[in-house]
Amino acid sequence: MLGTTQGFLRALGEARLITPLRSAGGHRRYSRYQLRIAARARELVDHGTPIEAACRIIILEDQLEEAQRLNAEYRRATESADPTAAA
Repeated sequence: MLGTTQGFLRALGEARLITPLRSAGGHRRYSRYQLRIAARARELVDHGTPIEAACRIIILEDQLEEAQRLNAEYRRATESADPTAAA
């Protein structure tokens, strides 16, 4: 599906970037979000980024996205409480 090897996905797990669930038979089960993360890691590694650095980049990208989302929520809440603050 992603064009990666099982070893690559295991390496992402060892780097604690993704932690798949396990089926009753012990097979790894990845969420759509985890597959998206793995695809981003594959992209970075394919462009020459070491896997450890790729994992750190992805973590920082996620943290930035979350911070931007929280800032937007805070701005909306502040503007709702005081409509004149936006001006």
